[in-house]
Amino acid sequence: MSTDHKSISYAPGDSGKANFQNGASEKGPAPLGEAPVEVSPLENPQKTRWERSWPTIACGAGLFSDGYLNGVIGSVNTMLGTIYPDTYANSPASQNVSSIVFAGTVVGMLAFGYTSDHWSRKWSLMVSTVILFIFAALSAGAYGAGGNQYGLFAALTAYRFFLGIGIGGEYPAGSVAAAENTGELKSGHRNRWFIMFTNFQIDFAYVVSAIVPMILVLIFTENHLRAAWRVALGLGVIPPLSLMYLRLKMNEPEEFNRERMHKFPVWLIVKFYWKRLTVVSLIWFVYDFSAYSFTIYSSAWLKIILGDTAPMWKTFGWNTVTNLFYIPGSALGAFASDWIGPQSTLAIGVGLQGVIGFIMSGCYKWLATPENVAAFVVVFGIFLALGEFGPGDNIGLCAAKTSATAIRGQYYSYAAAAGKIGAFVGTYVIPIAQKNAPNEIRKGQDPFFISSSLCIFSAALTIFLMPKIDQDTITDEDAKFRAFLEANGYDTGTMGNHSQSTSPDQE
Repeated sequence: MSTDHKSISYAPGDSGKANFQNGASEKGPAPLGEAPVEVSPLENPQKTRWERSWPTIACGAGLFSDGYLNGVIGSVNTMLGTIYPDTYANSPASQNVSSIVFAGTVVGMLAFGYTSDHWSRKWSLMVSTVILFIFAALSAGAYGAGGNQYGLFAALTAYRFFLGIGIGGEYPAGSVAAAENTGELKSGHRNRWFIMFTNFQIDFAYVVSAIVPMILVLIFTENHLRAAWRVALGLGVIPPLSLMYLRLKMNEPEEFNRERMHKFPVWLIVKFYWKRLTVVSLIWFVYDFSAYSFTIYSSAWLKIILGDTAPMWKTFGWNTVTNLFYIPGSALGAFASDWIGPQSTLAIGVGLQGVIGFIMSGCYKWLATPENVAAFVVVFGIFLALGEFGPGDNIGLCAAKTSATAIRGQYYSYAAAAGKIGAFVGTYVIPIAQKNAPNEIRKGQDPFFISSSLCIFSAALTIFLMPKIDQDTITDEDAKFRAFLEANGYDTGTMGNHSQSTSPDQE
């Protein structure tokens, strides 16, 4: 945090107990007339820029796996549907393989949200990394007994469920630790660093997950798609493996060492945070409803526009162009989050996304033609870019910074799980809306009507109900939460690691 920020006063012997009783300010006198002890700020000028940055990178960059493994399944679905037109494309298997990962992700988020608060941020992250690696590899090698196709689909579905559990661990353990480690970075730059190594990683991975299948289809040709889809999934083992060493070397975030709880007053926590958690969860639900479901089906939409005669690589190529719009949206949103604040950035992005979605619905009749495919991709790309500029970049930031450190893992996991439930719902609602459309034009329009209406709803929630977030919100939120706990009789002297050298598994 910045050096001009008020430091929190602790009384000697209070084990990190904040002196905010009876409305006393940070600069007020310590209880019992004891002189306050100043807690050193997290921003350590003696550390190099790399020393301050790499824990944030190690914690957050694993979300690249989430983006790649979720993004590539859209293209893999298209390949499997071509290889097995009767047993896969025209069966529930297609939907199960693409959607089951969200169910696993919700389980992983809730489980690792609990362990990251009660056990360890670092080791929760390590366990999720190992799960990611194992089941990404198994997905690529999925096989049905005796070459049975239905066995293959069942194995792929099962592996992707467990893969989802590993992905889920990246959210509460990785993103939360990344947010806490940004406290050591320069004030005025913290939000962008958090975003660059969380949501930007997901978006960059989506671009990679679109271009890789295109290259593989060009290499293997459409006559050897069995090799192409396995290699596409197999490359998903690289991101978690590449981060294993960095994560093994990192320490627990300093903020977590100071503020962790050993006894959780559940009712007090619910009383203090239920309103804002509901708001954050609703916004995340709406964002993922649009972002994930639209991405999964973008290949299919482009194939409808281009026609059955277009080669598969061309469909994947246009899909790559569409996903490229994520990058400028996410990059601009990262800087805007520092310049105008996460709340304003989120509201502007999701509001404009809703407007563009309605425009796209109205113009769909002209956009959804082969001669206008470039216009379709540009307008759809702007729609996606605004989603990343606003909620994509900032909803995770809001979830990570609107709660106290002691319960941040669980708070974040509940909000993120609501988002994944939104994604899961979206992957079922979008096809149902298209299936029940009265004609081909409405088949393309209706998903945008649904999504755009929800975007406008999210913008209203953000403007009127989302709390303000600044550069020092994490530290300020910890102070407010301590004061609330003390006012309600909770002994905050039990909080924190009393011996900083004691590892979580030794306590």
